[in-house]
Amino acid sequence: MSIFEGILYGLLQGIAEFLPISSSGHLALAQNLFGAANTEGNEYLAFNVLLHLATLAAVCTVYRKDVWLVIKGFFSLLFKLFKRKLNLKKLDYGEKLCVMLVFATLPLVPAILVKDWLEAVSSVSWAIGLLLIINGLVLFISDKLASNKFSVAKANPVKAFYPGVAQVFGLLPGISRSGITITGSLLGGFNRKDAVKLSFLMSIPAILGASILELPDFFKNGIPAENALPFVIGAAVAAVSGFGAIKLLQYIAKNKGFSYFSLYCIAVGIFAIIADVII
Repeated sequence: MSIFEGILYGLLQGIAEFLPISSSGHLALAQNLFGAANTEGNEYLAFNVLLHLATLAAVCTVYRKDVWLVIKGFFSLLFKLFKRKLNLKKLDYGEKLCVMLVFATLPLVPAILVKDWLEAVSSVSWAIGLLLIINGLVLFISDKLASNKFSVAKANPVKAFYPGVAQVFGLLPGISRSGITITGSLLGGFNRKDAVKLSFLMSIPAILGASILELPDFFKNGIPAENALPFVIGAAVAAVSGFGAIKLLQYIAKNKGFSYFSLYCIAVGIFAIIADVII
């Protein structure tokens, strides 16, 4: 891998992971274009793991206060459970966020069974293009949804199941995890600001889980010495661009600006389908 490719993939991961345009779809299309998906020994797997961990660092930096509250809430819930004093109707903010993340992550567990199928879809450019078009339509719908209902603080934790189910569809390359989970949160009744926050916090267990599943192959393949510098630079670019993308999406979601991304995804999807058929 060249340093240019490392920077390109890092930008794609950092920007597309959080903007509602599907990082997995863009990375798969880019790797199909450069032939990386078929590299012997699948050495790019290690790079993908590093990119995801870099974007995880970006989320934890932007939402560090909420992450800290979730961690405190987790241990507080364990203490109350041990003391048999746990009451789901009387949770503080951090405890409620923690419970919501559990409800939101549960639907991902069965998705492990279709992991190989999802990886197979990543090598089919026309399928990714079709999913990008669907993603564009979802974003268009999202802008039309009401956004003045309740906050995380006032919501029933079970409501987090809505974006949790939506997140399963975000595993498909071409369907934006952030876009689909924000839409799911809005359908569940969350206001737009907290829908964005919940979407990003949900990415933490999702990214961690995906990285853990890939660790055996990561250690098996390792990082090729000749690719060490491009990998490190790419990961750094992903972290910085991811931080900027989160801040940008916070502003865009508040002002209902998903329509622009909708048109973009539809255009890229059509291009991917045409390019795959012609090439």
